[in-house]
Amino acid sequence: MFRTAFAVFALGSICPTLAFAQDSDAAQTVQDPREPIIDDAEFDATIPAIDADPDNPMGSVADWQAEQQKLERETRQEDAEDGIAALPAVEDGDADELIADAPVNDPEIDADLVPIESFDIEPFDESQFTEADGGDQAAALRYEYRIDGLDALDDTGASLVRPVGSSDIIGQFAEFSALEDGDGKAANGAMVSARMDEDQQLLVDILSGQGYFDATVNGSVELPQSDGEKLTVGLQVTPGRRYDFGRILFESGSVVPDDLIIRNFVPKTGEPIVAERVLGAEANIAVALPQEGYPFVKTGQRDILLDPETGTGDYALPVDTGPRSSYGDIVTTGTPAFDADHIKVLTRFDKGELYDSRMVDDLRKALVATGLLSIVSVKATPSGIEGPDGTEYATINVEQEAGPPRTLAGSAGYGTGQGMRVEGSWTHRNFFPPEGALIGSAVIGTQEQGTSLTFRRSNAGKRDKTVEFGISALHSDFDAYEAFTGRIAGRISYDSTPIWQKRFTYSYGFELLGTNEQDFNLLTGTRDRTTYYVAALPGQVTFDTTDSLLDPTEGFRLSAKLSPEASLGSGTQIYGRGLIEGTTYYQAGESVVLAGRVRLGSISGADRELIAPSRRYYAGGGGSVRGFGYQQLGPKVQEPNPKFDATDPDETDSPTISRPIGGRSLVEAAAEIRYRFGDYGVVGFVDAGQVYTSSTPGFDNLRYGVGIGGRFYTNFGPMRLDVATPINRQPGESRVSIYISIGQAF
Repeated sequence: MFRTAFAVFALGSICPTLAFAQDSDAAQTVQDPREPIIDDAEFDATIPAIDADPDNPMGSVADWQAEQQKLERETRQEDAEDGIAALPAVEDGDADELIADAPVNDPEIDADLVPIESFDIEPFDESQFTEADGGDQAAALRYEYRIDGLDALDDTGASLVRPVGSSDIIGQFAEFSALEDGDGKAANGAMVSARMDEDQQLLVDILSGQGYFDATVNGSVELPQSDGEKLTVGLQVTPGRRYDFGRILFESGSVVPDDLIIRNFVPKTGEPIVAERVLGAEANIAVALPQEGYPFVKTGQRDILLDPETGTGDYALPVDTGPRSSYGDIVTTGTPAFDADHIKVLTRFDKGELYDSRMVDDLRKALVATGLLSIVSVKATPSGIEGPDGTEYATINVEQEAGPPRTLAGSAGYGTGQGMRVEGSWTHRNFFPPEGALIGSAVIGTQEQGTSLTFRRSNAGKRDKTVEFGISALHSDFDAYEAFTGRIAGRISYDSTPIWQKRFTYSYGFELLGTNEQDFNLLTGTRDRTTYYVAALPGQVTFDTTDSLLDPTEGFRLSAKLSPEASLGSGTQIYGRGLIEGTTYYQAGESVVLAGRVRLGSISGADRELIAPSRRYYAGGGGSVRGFGYQQLGPKVQEPNPKFDATDPDETDSPTISRPIGGRSLVEAAAEIRYRFGDYGVVGFVDAGQVYTSSTPGFDNLRYGVGIGGRFYTNFGPMRLDVATPINRQPGESRVSIYISIGQAF
């Protein structure tokens, strides 16, 4: 009976076992419940004897199996004597199996399977148990919730630093609440209960984050009183007291200066313990110390010991500062685009200076800006070598993977009077390492066609210093002049970049031009061709306080250009070309910028007709005075119109046309109101300007143009579409001028 009861317990539950024991004993006399089913003597008799000698070897598994089979045969023999049928054997005749197979002649085995189509199966609809179905059945239960007990925060949460009230907690709760996220709908009561439990913990966490570490939240469900009413979930809050900082301790070694850590930990004793403020202060330590010579600082696990009696918490933070460090050697690994010597040119620090992580980040940005690397990282590692002023040298490890050095680029634009213009270029940015680029470009337009080849070395011996040399050939055919020009030029510049916009920049260089140009001869009234040879030494300086190179919103820029020039062709002429320009920007609102520009130019030392037409000043166009065609402002002459047919009685064209001839001075001014919304913008503008034959601008007879423009902002600058019209339009001037380009007008 003991073995049978054990088998039932293993396969089922204990209840069938007890029932089985009661059924087996039903035919026997009722036993005293106090008497044991098996007495001690009978139980001890079933336990095998233990060998008296513990050193004797244990029996084998085979001996144990043989003993078990012997016991099984004896049991079957006893069952046969008692009239109990034996278990059927398997087909192979092995009668010693503990659990025999079913009889091989079972008729159910030979029967055919019932076709699955004959079963009456109703598909399982899980939507009644989930929120997947957005129908009314899924949202069978509607509820609302309320939070009680937060009014006490308006008194306990008052503080000069990080005050908190009931509205603050409710606002943060609504952002993450499961009850709120459910929109008052649930499939069943269990779902409402689960959301309530989740929001109870959410409220506790929010309150703890504000210093209420003793806060408790109890949830309850109020059933509706009648049909159609909503179930109400109540969250009863007991905030408790708000804990303030007690002592603030840092477990660290000595630092220089002594208060370096504590002054970068913003919370102070007596202030509320606000989790967000604590995390921000710890992060500030991890950021500030590397800027002060500790690149290897690590913060440990904070410990806050709360005192319920005083309502304060003593804060302790382990800080492993690592060695105070200075810049060490630069080491480069990977597939380099340039070596460590050139990387030193890009740094804004010297070996031995106190380590500042901002300068290391700046180096990484400068490496990215070269455009020659696909992957780059800059990390400091301890060197163990003693540096100056008690520091240790930190090795600057630069890991770099050279990227594709070649680039194809293109741009297009349109301007009234200038026509279409498409420009393309091919660049190998590291043709002459390091950073020696070879650039081939071509321009094709309705009025310009040309090609050029340029060598440019970036970061030439100094960061952001550029040396450039180029040759070009260009054909220009404008209303003002037609020219075939060959040019050789060189330039050295110190420029601003998007990652390092400088207050002061400059450039200087030389130009050698040979140009054959067609100009209007005032004496003969005809257009004559003249070849000019020009040598120039152009230079420029710029002072910039704006907040962006591509799209400034505040600040101003002042620039001055001066180019002494010598010209041969109409006699030897020596003159100077000067240009001064100022722009200013003012943020008038979150999305509104006011911008203005003034430009003054002058040529002194030679008469206008002795200066090559391409070197004179002109005004009008998208980058000058909008509302007028390209180079259409200034002195003009009347010439016979080649399209006029005097023999045609229906001719409508004028017998003459006006063509600009350029001048020796100019005045330009512009004002814009820029409004931006998202990636788009609208601009209203007024431009003014004039060109004069004298070398000194007269500031009279100014012409004005007004218009409106659209902007589409991209990561490389705004794309621009401007439409303008001239005020007091003169004969021959366009009613509407259109300008399409990249970048703001100024």
